[in-house]
Amino acid sequence: MLYLHIPFCRSKCHYCAFYSRPASDSLMHTFAQALTVEIQLRHSEITHPIRTLYLGGGTPSILPLSLINQILTSLHRHFDLSRLEEATLEANPEHLSPSYLASLRSLGFNRLSLGIQRGSDADLQLLGRRHTVGQSLAAIDAALAAGFSNLSLDFIYGLPSPPDFLHFPLQAISHVSAYALTLEPRTALELHVKQGRLALPTDDEVARQYHQVRQWLASQGFIQYEVSNFSLPGKQSIHNSRYWNRTPYLGLGPSAHSFNGSCRSWNLASTARYIAALTSPSPTLPIEGHEILTPADDFNELLMTSLRTTRGLPLASVPASRLATLIKQAQPYINCGWLQSTPSHLQPTGEGLLHADGIAASLFV
Repeated sequence: MLYLHIPFCRSKCHYCAFYSRPASDSLMHTFAQALTVEIQLRHSEITHPIRTLYLGGGTPSILPLSLINQILTSLHRHFDLSRLEEATLEANPEHLSPSYLASLRSLGFNRLSLGIQRGSDADLQLLGRRHTVGQSLAAIDAALAAGFSNLSLDFIYGLPSPPDFLHFPLQAISHVSAYALTLEPRTALELHVKQGRLALPTDDEVARQYHQVRQWLASQGFIQYEVSNFSLPGKQSIHNSRYWNRTPYLGLGPSAHSFNGSCRSWNLASTARYIAALTSPSPTLPIEGHEILTPADDFNELLMTSLRTTRGLPLASVPASRLATLIKQAQPYINCGWLQSTPSHLQPTGEGLLHADGIAASLFV
């Protein structure tokens, strides 16, 4: 698994707390050069063929095709991509011309994740998005015409108005990610709420919207496989599913995280410092910190990731010394219908998925 963080956006969405910064042509070119140096310095950390590649951000579709090609050329030079199953690029609708999409396909991307978010222009403006509903629909049509048969749409619920994307056409769409709006610190949205300019719905209303979204997607043939992710049968995101299975991965770019199976590390969350480290006369790794996981960390991460999925927690992965205690601690959630126990798994129900993080945290060691 290989993840590349592209840190640029035209502007910051009002709800977003991910690391990003404004784009300029010169900065994007310098960043691409730095990224190719990191690729060269860290290629030995993955010795097996890469199965999934994911460009996230930020807004990867903000990059000119020449820079995407430069980055991919470096990846092909230093990693074995001969067995690549899934290559995903996150994109915003306003960036996608037919020629750009056709070029992405020719470069090898076979999956596109489109940030649609809402189905009304008013809500898109509330969120600080730069595109319109019309641009969303045009981008979907253009992506399908370019040959993207594996197309994912991102939506957000949990706004004061009901989910206004429930009328959105899903013909030929294979995957949907639907996220509850989170009020992140130091965002424009948090400021609006603090100033009384916006009142967010109650937890009960958010739960009602969640079930509305689940029912709508089920009616369209989509199967929920993780708290926020739904797909047609066999069309789950391979890359993201491996995160939830705790598959090791390498993350490149500013603020990107990596996991080698026993240690987590993270890069500098500063594009300027990242570039400086990699473009100096003696380039250095842009890693800011690392954490060696203890057995307790391993177990807690296993709980947190697996209980977010409909597959649930494989009991065979639980240390024998912990199993009886875990089942006893989980019993209240089984009794209230949030978890169900099978001979092989502890699985969240549809209602339990809404509380997955809290359930997992209560079972931590």
